[in-house]
Amino acid sequence: MNKKVTALALFSGGLDSILACRVMQARNINVRAVQFVTPFFHYDLPGRKGYVDYIKSKYDISVIVRDISESYLPMLKNPAHGYGKHFNPCIDCKILMVREAKKMMAQFGASFIISGEVTGQRPMSQRKDTMRIIERDSETEGILFRPLCAASTLQAGRGAFDDIINFDQLPDFSGRSRKGQLKLAAEMGITDFPNPGGGCMLADPALGRRIRNVFASKPDVTVNDISFLLVGRQFLLPGGGWLAVGRNQKENNQVEALYRSGDYLLNMKDRPGPAALLRYCTDDYDLNLAGGIVARYAKKVNNQAAVGMVTAKKNDTNFEFAVDPFAGDITRWQR
Repeated sequence: MNKKVTALALFSGGLDSILACRVMQARNINVRAVQFVTPFFHYDLPGRKGYVDYIKSKYDISVIVRDISESYLPMLKNPAHGYGKHFNPCIDCKILMVREAKKMMAQFGASFIISGEVTGQRPMSQRKDTMRIIERDSETEGILFRPLCAASTLQAGRGAFDDIINFDQLPDFSGRSRKGQLKLAAEMGITDFPNPGGGCMLADPALGRRIRNVFASKPDVTVNDISFLLVGRQFLLPGGGWLAVGRNQKENNQVEALYRSGDYLLNMKDRPGPAALLRYCTDDYDLNLAGGIVARYAKKVNNQAAVGMVTAKKNDTNFEFAVDPFAGDITRWQR
């Protein structure tokens, strides 16, 4: 090969995506990786200092982090290929990420896209037929290459890849077993990597159900709404108000950071307690109920929940009100 070409890699941070990048690098391909972020996976990466440098130093992979939340939510509301067992639109998710990667190819001078997919590893998005669908619907036929299962997934002939990839001894993994990947990792000196796992909240039974219910009740849900409903204790109050109550200082900080115009930000005035955010509140009943829930989780007085003063902020208005701690069956409001 006379000219070193560039591949743009879909990077998840897991072993398969690491191996896909390294396999290409070993064949004199310049690899640039992109790790996509949504509220449902890798959501903490933009704020994680040193992450890009860490991946470079540990795996010799140059990665950028790209947030695709704004384009992800419309897809999630109505995925063309449906959902998995829970609220996970795995096929459409992959199509969206490949499309986004295709848009970035010119930026990095990339000739093709690679991913760490392995035939048969995941039941919905990594079957041979769905892999073809992903290529077709993302309009990447001929430029999407899966180096860990190349022999199984390339269509008749090697097409455009003939001139830029040395196919000798490429791996051809399949199925759910990871023995081949682990052996290859050891051969490449990769000994420390994340444990396998879906990592997507949409595939979690409880969180997937919560997110599905929110989409069903509020079709114009925003990215901020999604971040809101994934933090703290969650309550759907009888008047339609959404309440998030921090469980520790980290969540208190997250709750406060999500405050926006129209929300109520609630805190205890007279003793330590959680920060809480009340959204879409339209009546005083929900506001007082939210205050009672905050008081219930505040520091106890003589080992008992006690009456307290709650401070509230809404837009440019600050006020306070006395509440009794909610003493009933709190599970009826939880979601």
